[in-house]
Amino acid sequence: MKIKQKLSAIALSATMILSSLSIAFADGSKVVTIGADLNAQQRQMMLDYFGVSENEAMIINVTNAEERKYLQGVATDAQLGRRTISCAYVEPTAGKDGINVKTANLTWVTSSMIASTLTTAGLTSANVIAAAPYAVSGTGALTGVIKAFEDASGEKLDETKKELANEELVTTGDLGDEIGQDKAAGVVNDVKNEVIKEGTSDTTQIADIINNVTNNYNVTLTPEQIRALTSLMEKIGAQNYNYNDIKVTLENVKFNINENLSAIGENVDTVGLFEKIKHWFANLGGGADTGILEQTDESALGSDAVVNATQDKVEEAANAALNKAGELASQAADKAGEAADKAKEAYDKAEEQGLFDKIRAWFENVLSGFGN
Repeated sequence: MKIKQKLSAIALSATMILSSLSIAFADGSKVVTIGADLNAQQRQMMLDYFGVSENEAMIINVTNAEERKYLQGVATDAQLGRRTISCAYVEPTAGKDGINVKTANLTWVTSSMIASTLTTAGLTSANVIAAAPYAVSGTGALTGVIKAFEDASGEKLDETKKELANEELVTTGDLGDEIGQDKAAGVVNDVKNEVIKEGTSDTTQIADIINNVTNNYNVTLTPEQIRALTSLMEKIGAQNYNYNDIKVTLENVKFNINENLSAIGENVDTVGLFEKIKHWFANLGGGADTGILEQTDESALGSDAVVNATQDKVEEAANAALNKAGELASQAADKAGEAADKAKEAYDKAEEQGLFDKIRAWFENVLSGFGN
């Protein structure tokens, strides 16, 4: 009897442990980070945009203090700010599609910048949404994304690599202020690609790589910009990244940026014919599995939201939804205007017929009757 009781107890304990692990995995598979300074309405707006409810995902707050942990000494105080607004939603993926990113209402950082810097943080494959309820720079977006990934995957990323990722984001953003966001992201991404591929932290070799890449993008960096980029790449080169783990993301970022620049008439062609053919074949089956990136509710942020994505199909779908929301809002405004015009016409007509004077006289007569 005692043996049976012990076996039953063990079985019950095992069931409880397995159940708790199952719950932890289910909760951890969907993780949303919310800027701690959002009010209740803005918080709900972001959950609506991500398409998750309070009981469907693990929801954690990100504070300005957490942002400053990695950005202090890298970003200026103005860039750091005092409030945390950016939010993130992360879905770890199997590995073959690399890192796919979608941003909404981030003005200083782009989806390509975030995707590339996440490889520096140590991520290899995930779908990532970084967004805010209104336009913000997005300087602290990386902190929320990394925190969400760690909780969703159960994988703790290396602290040094996380610091380097934030330094890379700020370096790229600062460079973007001078040469444009796409060119800045392209230069930093391509230099990093070569540094990691070559496994070098040698200053001279890095200088040659920077020179070749900037020539490809038709840009000239100042000595200060070159020093900042060289210093960053020396640190990255010393981390011994596995190039095969991150090359899909770095190549996709490069291809995406090249297309963006071509679309605006920039005579930049950093992607060779072989790479174009390989990318075309890779997308024959519909491209990467972008999961949560295609499940957002664009109407939650309003038609003025600015969406950017590393996958064309995601960006096109989002912008089509935003345009539709704008059309509906415009139609509603037109109808409201028509109703207002009709109301004014009725008012003017009533005034012309002296109806208001008649009504006033009637009330005065009624009131005078009460007085008697």
